Amino acid sequence: MNKQEQLNTIKEDFINCQKVLLAIGDETRQSILLVLMGTDCQTGLRVGEITEQTHLSRPAVSHHLKVLRDAGVILMRKDGTKNFYYINVRTELGLLRTLMSDIDKFMQNYYGNDEI
Repeated sequence: MNKQEQLNTIKEDFINCQKVLLAIGDETRQSILLVLMGTDCQTGLRVGEITEQTHLSRPAVSHHLKVLRDAGVILMRKDGTKNFYYINVRTELGLLRTLMSDIDKFMQNYYGNDEI
């Protein structure tokens, strides 16, 4: 693959990652993700539990959870009238791995290993 083809691949990677990058780029959403990752609970957490751990308002937590869900970073499970949120293990975050891998290959090909 030549330089321009690699750059086009990286451009496509960025386009594919836009929703995820926007979702996880926000500091508040990062704190919510850390709460979800830090829990021992396999079933997920409810909005109230996330609110307690982040000290955010319920509406703020709900808003940020929606952004994370829309980006495919987290999932929601319904249990009766209760909603439980958890990290999507088959998440779109894998797209970031592809992006970083393609950038790394490009950097190695055109800038050598010294600058990486």
